[in-house]
Amino acid sequence: MPDDTPHSVAAGAAGADADATVVLSLPVRGMTCAACSARLEKVLAQVPGVRAANVSLAAERAEVSYDPTAADPAAVAAAVAKAGFAVPARRWTLSIGGMTCAACSARLEKVLGRVPGVTSAQVNLATERAAVEGLEGVVTPAALVAAVERAGYAASPVRDDQDRLAQDEAARERESRRDLLRLGIAAVLTLPLVLQMVLDLLGVPFRLSAWTQMALATPVQFWAGWRFYTGAWRSLRAGAGNMDVLVAMGTSAAYGLSVWMTLSGHGGGHLYFEAAAVVITLVLLGKWLEARAKGSAASAIRALMKLRPDVARVERDGQVVELPAEAVAVGDVVLVRPGERVPVDGTVAAGESQLDESLITGESLPVPRGPGDAVPAGAINGEGLLRLRATAVGADSTIARIIRMVEGAQASKAPVQRLVDRISAVFVPVVVLVAVLSFLGWGGLTGDYGRAFVAAISVLVIACPCALGLATPTAIMVGTGLAARHGVLIKDAQALELAHRVDTIVFDKTGTLTEGRPAVSDVVPAPGAAEAEVVRLAASAQQGSEHPLARAVLELARADGLDLLPLGAFQSITGRGLRAEAGGRGLLLGSRRLMVEQEVDTAGLDAAAEALEAQGRTVMWLADQGGAVLGLLAVSDPVKAGAAEAVRRLRALGVATVMLTGDNRRAAQAVAAVVGIDRVIAEVMPEDKAAEVARLRGEGRVVAMVGDGVNDAPALAAADVGIAIGTGTDVAMQAAGVTLMRGDPALLPIAIALSRATYGKIRQNLFWAFVYNVIAIPAAAAAMLTPVIAGAAMAFSSVSVVSNSLLLRRRRLLP
Repeated sequence: MPDDTPHSVAAGAAGADADATVVLSLPVRGMTCAACSARLEKVLAQVPGVRAANVSLAAERAEVSYDPTAADPAAVAAAVAKAGFAVPARRWTLSIGGMTCAACSARLEKVLGRVPGVTSAQVNLATERAAVEGLEGVVTPAALVAAVERAGYAASPVRDDQDRLAQDEAARERESRRDLLRLGIAAVLTLPLVLQMVLDLLGVPFRLSAWTQMALATPVQFWAGWRFYTGAWRSLRAGAGNMDVLVAMGTSAAYGLSVWMTLSGHGGGHLYFEAAAVVITLVLLGKWLEARAKGSAASAIRALMKLRPDVARVERDGQVVELPAEAVAVGDVVLVRPGERVPVDGTVAAGESQLDESLITGESLPVPRGPGDAVPAGAINGEGLLRLRATAVGADSTIARIIRMVEGAQASKAPVQRLVDRISAVFVPVVVLVAVLSFLGWGGLTGDYGRAFVAAISVLVIACPCALGLATPTAIMVGTGLAARHGVLIKDAQALELAHRVDTIVFDKTGTLTEGRPAVSDVVPAPGAAEAEVVRLAASAQQGSEHPLARAVLELARADGLDLLPLGAFQSITGRGLRAEAGGRGLLLGSRRLMVEQEVDTAGLDAAAEALEAQGRTVMWLADQGGAVLGLLAVSDPVKAGAAEAVRRLRALGVATVMLTGDNRRAAQAVAAVVGIDRVIAEVMPEDKAAEVARLRGEGRVVAMVGDGVNDAPALAAADVGIAIGTGTDVAMQAAGVTLMRGDPALLPIAIALSRATYGKIRQNLFWAFVYNVIAIPAAAAAMLTPVIAGAAMAFSSVSVVSNSLLLRRRRLLP
């Protein structure tokens, strides 16, 4: 699986090119609403060297692209702290080799301590381990290992993803318990105040003294609600406003007026202690429920992190030893027993088995794997013992790249979110103004300053931008996580948003609709030529070629036991075929177009070629450079089993289908007829595919291009949405916004349906968030709501948005 950004490099990596862009994914704590994320984006964008910044409130993550010659991760983290937020700390464990004495460990502690972002480092000589603490996202295992190696020692990270997962879950659990304890105590202290209010409404004589009310409300205001004061101070210090400002202002006003009335001897009148305490308790309840729901929305990342086992069994010096999965090196032979998870990406060196790859590719059925087959880390081995040769480990493994891509997509921002951010930036000042006008209006017009006070506090409390800030990112988090479970990787939120509007899907043929493993089905020699000689010459001309059609011919020659001629000169003719010299004989091999251009007379075999092309075969013509045709070879590439059903489901979704291929028209139309493709554009040169996609877009269509080869990359980039087949090339996957983790076209309608369902949730969330504020703020300003009801409504709005996003998991995707 390729990295999700073609130019991305590891944060903190040395020697970055001057024109490279480093993409830093930074967790952020302390954001409470959309105003926070919008403000942090502006702050990060002002850091010298930063080219782009996206901040997601729901994912609590900032994706920052910067010039490594002008900025570094430490500068970005410092800007986050200066804005009033925090980058959480994290702990890494390194296995150290080469230490001989206490001086070595002491030296390494200093070396590691100088890595930007590291806050502490402890090196244990006896266990040969280093425990490093630093800022997550700023410090990387690669930077730590590089520092150790520059000092002359060896190092490898220990259980990186598993440690990260355990630390995150432990921190999340500690924070949840702490918040629940604070909420519980606040609720117990608030309950008598609520009881007094309810009994008063029912006409039951029950009244707590003013001093008792103050004693109950004070811990709620300043202990349970302290988070709102700190959040408001950070926000105001940075010259902006957020939800914390509104809650702190509203409850402080209610609490402060009640204290003044108590101390001045007016405690017998109506006090607002219960309003302040209940609002804080309800908001805390809403934030706790919201955090749990957001944790559920991020479950896809945690599920992916759990896939890789901690330990790998590696053959070293003739023995099998257990090592941390991160310590496995490329080329090592790893043993995977029945029932175990595969610890690294590799190819099967020996053994056969059935593997469950469902959580990586979305394939629900076990997949047979044998010698030479690729196996991804995280797959579950079936009944056989496998010996794998490691091909990718650590950050380069499929699982690690999937995690990076999903995290990047969840932290990215859909275009629709930009409007929300602009609204959130002015939301808090406008709400404060409305509250002031409500107070002045009611007080000035009616003289009822008690009612005016209630209206102003209600406006401050009910107007929360949280629901607006969570509407888009929570839906994207759930949608991209659900897509990953189905084997669909979405690079960013823009691709997800664009995909819902796709009305035309353009397919490459070979490897996308067909298996991509062609085999020679027919050999037709010219009169006077022998079939075996045609195969021998064609195979000799294609020695060393990696083209699928060349492999098909070479496999047939090997199967027939033919001795190939030595290959001399060789020239590839893009999109047409080749010119070569084999055994001293000049040969032409390629399409009918090549024969026409080289003035080869094909009349004797035209009828046979047309008949084979009508059956969906790809025909290769063989001629000598003197212009005489020697024969033709027909290659059959079976249509994928799920292709026809995928096209049917796309049609049910209202999506038109087009085949774009360099193959001959008859073969392309035969395949199109089998799978039900609406339109065929055949005999297109690789360099012209992007122009064809642009022409379709010029017709007013929203186009998705599906391909798997290097020659598809320009067309993938030219489409509104590029969709790469995961079994294809890295270049294709880098150019695409969406990657299908297995070569099954059935994932296409799932990707389109998921995008539409996710975008539908975004629209629902934004609608209700806007409607909530449009109705609630005027109602509060009109003194139709009490602060208690306002606090409950505000808490409910955020929880309802997140819960609505979670309902996406229950959505039926396919027609």
